[in-house]
Amino acid sequence: QLKLMESGGGLVEPGGSLTLSCVGSGVPFEYFGVGWFRQAPGKEREGIASMPEGNVPVYADSVKGRFTISRDDSKYTAYLQMLDLKPEDTAVYYCAADGNLDPHNGLNSRKYDYWGQGTQVTVST
Repeated sequence: QLKLMESGGGLVEPGGSLTLSCVGSGVPFEYFGVGWFRQAPGKEREGIASMPEGNVPVYADSVKGRFTISRDDSKYTAYLQMLDLKPEDTAVYYCAADGNLDPHNGLNSRKYDYWGQGTQVTVST
């Protein structure tokens, strides 16, 4: 069973940057598509970036051009680099993985079987 753990969240000023990490354990990471999601208070969980196994990354319009998803399977780790952060990026960020991820549904949270516990990102002065 794949287990995921995020890290790297924190408090950052508007315009700043953070890089989140998601470490997988228990099963070889390379066989899973991965995605990043976020949930702000009172809002639904939003898919923001996805990297299905062997496919190109997909981004939500809200983060396109500012966020970059990447992975290093040798380290069992996925990353989310976040640049030019805005107050509206404040949320709990989750990584997710699935062994049979449809590249056309990478931003759909219902397509993922494995989830991390989340890490808080706060963008504020």
